Amino acid sequence: MTPSSLHPARQLRQLLAAGPIVMAPGAPDALSARLVQQAGFPAIYMTGFGATATRLGQPDIGLLSQTEMTTHARDMVRAVQIPVIADADTGYGGPSNIHRTVREYVQAGVAAIHLEDQVAPKRCGQMAGIRLMDAAENAQRLRCALEARGSDELLIIGRTDALPAAGIDEAVSRAHRYQDAGVDLVFVDGIKKIAEVEAVARAVPGPKVVSIVDGNETTALTAAELQQMGFSVVFYAVTALFTAARATADALAALRRDGTPRASAGAQLTYAEFSELVGLDFHQDLDARFGA
Repeated sequence: MTPSSLHPARQLRQLLAAGPIVMAPGAPDALSARLVQQAGFPAIYMTGFGATATRLGQPDIGLLSQTEMTTHARDMVRAVQIPVIADADTGYGGPSNIHRTVREYVQAGVAAIHLEDQVAPKRCGQMAGIRLMDAAENAQRLRCALEARGSDELLIIGRTDALPAAGIDEAVSRAHRYQDAGVDLVFVDGIKKIAEVEAVARAVPGPKVVSIVDGNETTALTAAELQQMGFSVVFYAVTALFTAARATADALAALRRDGTPRASAGAQLTYAEFSELVGLDFHQDLDARFGA
C-alpha cells in the first residue's frame, strides 16, 4: 500500500466513499500501528482497551486521562501514514471537556474518533456493569463534538453501549438518535453474537461500524460478509494485542524453562527485519548526510 499525502481524515473519507469495507485492526501502541500498516490494511484503530493495557498494564475501566489518550494517539499518528481511528471514551467530562477533546484529537492528526454514551467510570463494551447516560443528553454531547470540529475533516462516530446494558431495541434507538444528531457514523458496541450483528445491520441504515472481538462467535463472519450487511468499517480491536501477549508469554516461558531463547527463534523477526519496521534506514540516512 502506498501511503497517501492527503490528511488522514480526507483519506478515510475517500476510503468510505470508495465502497469496500474499511478493515481497521486494533493497535495498542505505535509499533503495532506500524505492523498494521506494513500488513497492507487501509486504516488503524487505536483501541482504548489496548492503550490501557500497554501503558498501565490495567483493564479498560476508564483509567487513562484525556491527555494520556491524546498523547497516545499523537504518537501513533506520527508513526504511520494511514488513517488512525481513535477511541475518545466519553469525552472526559462536560461540554467544555468534549470541546477540548475534539480539538486535541484534531491537532493529534487522527482521522476519526468515537464517543460513547456511558457514565463515568466507563468500561470496555464487552464487560458487565455498564451504566448508560441519558440518550437525549448524549445526543447533545455529540452535537457539541460536531460543533467543536468546525471546518476540520475529523469524522465523529457516535457509539452506544446500550446493547449489553439495555438490549438491542434500546441500542438501535440510540443509534438512530445519534444519526439524527449528525454524526458521520454510528457504532453499536458490545456485540458478541452473529445474531446481534445481523440485527444491527437490518435495523440501522447508513454508515456504521462493527467491532469483531476475538473469542466471540462473530469471528466467523468475514469482512466481505460484513460489507454485504451494510457495515462501512470493521474494527478488530484485540487481535494483535491478544496474539502478541500469547506469543510473548510463550517465548518467555520457553526462555525460563530452557535458559536460552533458541526455541523462539523461528517465531521472531530478525534484527534486520525489526530495524526496517521501525525505520532505522531513514535515520541512518540523516546521519550520513548531516551528521558530524
